[in-house]
Amino acid sequence: MSMLTKELVQKALPANLKNSVTDSLVDSLNQIAGDPLIAEQIQNNFLSYTNVMKEGKFKTEDYVKAVTYVSHKLMGYSNLECYIRTFPDRYQTLIAKGTSAQDIASHVSGYNKGKLVNLIMEQCLVPSWVLNQDLFQKAINTQAELMLDIQVSPKVRSDAANSLMTHLKRPETQNMAISMEVKESSGLNELKETLKELAQKQIELIDSGVETKLIAASPLVEGEYKEV
Repeated sequence: MSMLTKELVQKALPANLKNSVTDSLVDSLNQIAGDPLIAEQIQNNFLSYTNVMKEGKFKTEDYVKAVTYVSHKLMGYSNLECYIRTFPDRYQTLIAKGTSAQDIASHVSGYNKGKLVNLIMEQCLVPSWVLNQDLFQKAINTQAELMLDIQVSPKVRSDAANSLMTHLKRPETQNMAISMEVKESSGLNELKETLKELAQKQIELIDSGVETKLIAASPLVEGEYKEV
């Protein structure tokens, strides 16, 4: 695990917080956890999400604690475990005072709902469509197999074809700040219409019971070719 330097930490932070970086802060980051793998993860997250500091008046020390807490959440620890690992002294004080488990849970819940913690969580959470890209592709492959499978009913093949057309169509652009007009040539318009008609015709052929092999072998555009 590489050690963080004062210069690296200052470079990562917003301009108004660079002067808050002390040798003590850097030392605490380099000794953030006993496990070197966990320490490295926390350090990487510290350097990656500093832009959240622009969203409010946060102290650098509070940012370190919030990153530590979130880093443990990303590793699968419960909120209570994350709190204990982030604030071991604070937790021991609560225990020494005889604080009930319910009250400790309230402290943990309040911290978990804090603005800084949630700003960091928003930065590091991966959208579900990214996490499930492999499942999306498998679903597409399954629909394609159903569309081409002559052993299943025409209704199933037609539904599969419709599903593919729906999910593979070009996404529509919404709420564009700048409106751009693109003039299409007559040839391009004709090609687009041909492709639309082809897709519709294929669904109709599947519905009518025509073998998929014959559909696949049919030409896209019928006509004569003449040399010029």
